[in-house]
Amino acid sequence: MSLFDWFANRRKSGPISEERQEREIADGLWTKCESCGVLTYTKDLRANQWVCGDCGHHHRIFSEERIRQLIDADTWQPLDTQLSPKDPLRFRDRKAYADRIRETQNKTQLPDAVQTGVGEMEGQSVALGVMDFRFMGGSMGSVVGEKLTRMIERGTEEGRAVVIVCASGGARMQEGMLSLMQMAKISGALHRHQEARLLFVPVLTHPTTGGVTASFAMLGDIIVAEPKATIGFAGRRVVEQTLREKLPDDFQTAEYLLNHGFVDVIVPRTQLKQTLAQLIGLHQPHSSPIGHIASPASAPTVGLASSI
Repeated sequence: MSLFDWFANRRKSGPISEERQEREIADGLWTKCESCGVLTYTKDLRANQWVCGDCGHHHRIFSEERIRQLIDADTWQPLDTQLSPKDPLRFRDRKAYADRIRETQNKTQLPDAVQTGVGEMEGQSVALGVMDFRFMGGSMGSVVGEKLTRMIERGTEEGRAVVIVCASGGARMQEGMLSLMQMAKISGALHRHQEARLLFVPVLTHPTTGGVTASFAMLGDIIVAEPKATIGFAGRRVVEQTLREKLPDDFQTAEYLLNHGFVDVIVPRTQLKQTLAQLIGLHQPHSSPIGHIASPASAPTVGLASSI
């Protein structure tokens, strides 16, 4: 239903008070596009995977919605849901890290900044990790690293492709060196996965920055990004001050990185599931039965050029 149809129906049923209009909009009936300002019926926006029908702006979505969009119905099996972060450094900034964790868990109903699991994507077996920016900016702490590593190892063991949807501000400063160690741990698991000639595809969404960009987000066989996603390591101002020069307006966007060879393809969200399923099918047409590692002698070679 368009906005004009909605007002037409309301006019037929009688005058609408300003208070009632504001209440219905506040209750989530309509969503205003952050880019073009157009009001869209929230139900229609959700049906279009939270992509604005007028300007194509990709609204930020979180892990539950992302899993629903990507994984076939009734095939999702979550992994390691019991893992929860600790406070080994007894870190405190404006508040204690332990209190910050507890408050964020209560607010988001998530144990940490990533959900992992296995399932099917248009019938293709996949191990999927989805980072959630609501949880302390999607920062990568020990639990995020452990869950992603276990998920990758599960994918390797069962001969599944691995997909990680990235949305993060980088390493979690409250865990110090323990957070930075996760970069090497996840990268090691991905190396073993790729030695088994199995596919890994990172999906870079807005924003993907810091230690995530500096590790697994850039280690994919094919690197996929959403339109206009912010992707980079250091912030724009830090880079400008270091280089002492003005950067282009589109610096650190998915489009800029595509033009400079850091990203392989930009895929709109409405086509993401289909594209990922096609990539998995193309690169693993004879994937091993679930429960067996593909042997180097018999497994297909990962890489777009070698598969065509």
